[in-house]
Amino acid sequence: MNQPALDKLLSRHSLGIKHLAEPGPDDVQIRTMVAAALRAPDHGELVPWRLAVVRGAAREQLAELFVAHARTKGKDAAGIAIERERALKAPLTVAVIARIDLGHPLVPAHEQWMCVGGAITNFLNAVHAHGFAAKMLSGDKARAPQIAQAFCEPGETLAGWISVGTPTRALSTESRKDTAQVLHHWPA
Repeated sequence: MNQPALDKLLSRHSLGIKHLAEPGPDDVQIRTMVAAALRAPDHGELVPWRLAVVRGAAREQLAELFVAHARTKGKDAAGIAIERERALKAPLTVAVIARIDLGHPLVPAHEQWMCVGGAITNFLNAVHAHGFAAKMLSGDKARAPQIAQAFCEPGETLAGWISVGTPTRALSTESRKDTAQVLHHWPA
């Protein structure tokens, strides 16, 4: 058993975007994170996802999309400011785009979604291994047509975003839940 690797994995937690700051990962680190995502459980050549990196000046374009969506939802000035901050706070945002083939003869859609989740998990673990922190965001913005159109090609689904940066506070090493809450033996 590789105890240091296991300890690192067991210490991974999400950290809200207000606690993510510069610097963000560089190009080599981002490629390593994507390489980790590619090693998630899959179905051979079928990769039912892709990732779109948003950083630098592109974060302002993402902020405008978030602000426009907040306005369509009737948010007040404070709500609009929060949405803007979600796009601008983290030095790196990665859009997770699912390419689910509903007619695939061998791999049903639910298994393809499991592959998307595995890729996200591996990506997040690689983020943590590099010393960064991350937060996965989705919600109604991922389903907003104007935002999805900015990221997706026909037949794709915007699953959400991963915001990545340097943590500005210590990550908790305590689990939020006890394993007994989620581990059950069957039959009972």
